[in-house]
Amino acid sequence: MSDSSYTDIAQRLEQLTELSVELSTNHDMPLLLERILKAAKAMTHADGGTLYRTREDKQALCFNISINDTLGMYQGGTSGHKIEIPDIPLVTASGERNLSAVAAYAANTGTSVNIQDVYQVEAFNFSGMRKFDETFNYHSQSFLTVPMMDHEREVIGVLQLINAKDPATGKTRAFSDTDQRFIEALASQAAIALTNQQLIQLLENLFESFVKLINIGIDEKSPHTGRHCEHVPELTMMLADAAHDTDKGPLTEFRMTPADRKQLWIAGLLHDCGKITTPVHVVEKATKLESLFDRIHLVDTRFEVLKRDAEIRSLKEKLAAGNDPKRHEEINRGLSEELARLDDDREFLRFANIGSEAMSPEAQKRVTDIARTRWIGPDGYERDLLSEDEVTNLTIRAGTLNAQEREIINNHISVTIRMLESLPWPKHLQQVPEYAGGHHERMDGNGYPRGLRGDQMSVQARMMAIADIFEALTAKDRPYKKGKTLSESLEILGGFRLRNHIDPDLFDIFVRKKVYLQYAQRFMDPAQIDDVDESRIPGYTP
Repeated sequence: MSDSSYTDIAQRLEQLTELSVELSTNHDMPLLLERILKAAKAMTHADGGTLYRTREDKQALCFNISINDTLGMYQGGTSGHKIEIPDIPLVTASGERNLSAVAAYAANTGTSVNIQDVYQVEAFNFSGMRKFDETFNYHSQSFLTVPMMDHEREVIGVLQLINAKDPATGKTRAFSDTDQRFIEALASQAAIALTNQQLIQLLENLFESFVKLINIGIDEKSPHTGRHCEHVPELTMMLADAAHDTDKGPLTEFRMTPADRKQLWIAGLLHDCGKITTPVHVVEKATKLESLFDRIHLVDTRFEVLKRDAEIRSLKEKLAAGNDPKRHEEINRGLSEELARLDDDREFLRFANIGSEAMSPEAQKRVTDIARTRWIGPDGYERDLLSEDEVTNLTIRAGTLNAQEREIINNHISVTIRMLESLPWPKHLQQVPEYAGGHHERMDGNGYPRGLRGDQMSVQARMMAIADIFEALTAKDRPYKKGKTLSESLEILGGFRLRNHIDPDLFDIFVRKKVYLQYAQRFMDPAQIDDVDESRIPGYTP
């Protein structure tokens, strides 16, 4: 073997080694496919080349990249020029393997095809190639077609090189056996690398599908919570993008890579996964007396009993009074007043049962006063109108959850943390538990479950805290409240900032970059989107 041959092989080995390194480090699939084709062309001094990918249904080969140096042609890949060539079917109309097209033959048989002169071969259908030559005044001659097979020997693509050139004279020559062996080695390494990347992507897609599966389970229990699990990650990413792009303030240096974004997105999807363990009647508690059903109807029945008893008592009093019209009038007046009072008390309890943002001490006292009204139950025993549990629930100061139920709801975040920390997270997702588990913490350290201060939390966890609050304020599908308008929600969120509950710098970006409006336009009812005067938002300086 001559010195020039040794040099040529050494150069090819170096090119193959460089490509092998790149195959293991480059995760940009389009760029990687382009690099594979260009390396194959360079190793064989080919004038042109095409890389086909096997279609997902395994029924055809799709043109992925096509390059021809003489014609200055570059289609597909990262060129921006779409390939307008039909796919090559791998199966004929009768259901048999397509062996007439050389690329399909290589894919179907798993063997390489090395042709010295395509115009001298009749085994394959080269009508498309002949038409190409006529159209572009080109002369195709030597062809090397090599299948790309994965570790299971399934063809994932085909490399096809056209017109090998003699480096010394520039004339078209046949592809040598050495060319073929190098390209087969290259195709094998490339196929394995591409398959690994596809498997990684499939696993990531599968994982994200499992994450969404958890949210589907939560959604089945509570559609309202399910939508919350969908909207919070969206809002979190909007705020993350705004923080990434900010050019002033303490977060000027904050940046997120695509991997960072992926991690935050997964954390957002999982931030309330612990709610899958929360009882439905607590999550869906629309009124204060609701458990498996709304017990206000039981209270209504007791009032009907009280009214019935009052009417019976008045009739008995009339019988005892005989034909005394004046006494009858007094009895009727007293009955009307008693029935009116009972109706008023019942309406008050109905209203109290709905829940509000702040029940006054006077209203709470009135509930306890009404509770002491005596009535006779079905068993014939006299008792208070309301049980101790009913009084406890009807006097809830804010919302519809009592202390025990609030503890159950709050426990979802502890369950979320335990669930997430039990998983063997890969390196690029190791912060998911911290991001997802911190959205109920507060800057002043009085949040839950761990009582972390702002400086003990990541920026991402603090973002999710803002997103969680704002989504809850604006959501109109909660069974226990109406959705706030945009201006009302920002006013309340500003109050959280003034009380040192949320990150002031992120709150500033949230308002200044109009993240709230971006979210509103995508997810809020148009009726809730009112005009916002940013100068009136508490804690924000325009």
